[in-house]
Amino acid sequence: MAQTDGEALADLVEAAATGLSDVKTRRVSCLMGCKNACNVAVQAAGKLNYTLGAFEPTAEAAGGIVAYALSHAGSQTGQVPYREWPQAVKGHFVTRHPPLPKDE
Repeated sequence: MAQTDGEALADLVEAAATGLSDVKTRRVSCLMGCKNACNVAVQAAGKLNYTLGAFEPTAEAAGGIVAYALSHAGSQTGQVPYREWPQAVKGHFVTRHPPLPKDE
């Protein structure tokens, strides 16, 4: 069976993130972004979370995704200034989600 573009991008992202303690990868079968295939979620507890999509499965895209994830990890709120976004992720943002409220 042929590898899907999403699987190919996941392989590249995992390779780009190898050895980085601030970036953890996890594959999911579907983020329901069919119109924007090759979707990625960037999440962290207590931070703004993002869905990015419409990537081609390239090393450049994977490197940009990992670089953005590192900036997200280093941000207190999850918001990364636009000027710090890697070129490879610009134009790929689909949604932003507020942090889940803490249980009180």
